Amino acid sequence: MLAVAGLSLIGCRDRQVTAYRAPKDPAPVMPMPKTAMANTNDLPPGHPPVGPDAAIPGAPAAMTGSVPTSANTDLVWTAPAAWTAKALGTMRKGSYAVPGEGGTAADLAITAFPGDTGGLFANVNRWRGQVGLGPVEAAQLDSSTQAVEANGLKMIIVEATGQAGGNPTTLLGAIVPHNGQTWFFKLMGPQALVAREKPAFREFLNTIKPR
Repeated sequence: MLAVAGLSLIGCRDRQVTAYRAPKDPAPVMPMPKTAMANTNDLPPGHPPVGPDAAIPGAPAAMTGSVPTSANTDLVWTAPAAWTAKALGTMRKGSYAVPGEGGTAADLAITAFPGDTGGLFANVNRWRGQVGLGPVEAAQLDSSTQAVEANGLKMIIVEATGQAGGNPTTLLGAIVPHNGQTWFFKLMGPQALVAREKPAFREFLNTIKPR
């Protein structure tokens, strides 16, 4: 019996399992919050800035001492150097302040919408209403507009003067169909100022062209 017991103990020792300490798996790398990333210099060379202060790709850069130009994908243009680029907002493709005397200013707005946006007749009367004028009849449309062409683009020029807010106001605009959209280039402001800027506006229209 003692011999059998001894053999059993030896067998147990022979089958004893040896324990090894395996290295731990590395901790998962958590993505760094954007706010933290914006404050590091660990981005690859040439990587655009990130974070709330990063520039938005395609947004127009600040213009200092240069002629304002467009940053658009369909039409491009060059604005007169005296015009000051403004924030685009949610609808504008281009936006400029046109300074006048005594702190006055006119506004140049550039927008684009799919299709014909109701047609020429509706758009002309919409603009007339913005300066306090009544609508024209369809038969008067040709006498209220002027058709021109520049850089392969057909433009309809509209000019209307009325009272807006009790002050003589002129709207000088161009309606430009292009690539399934209708573009609107509208200069609106005090009558004397817009009259002074009319030659510059016509030269501006000559710079508009497809990209």
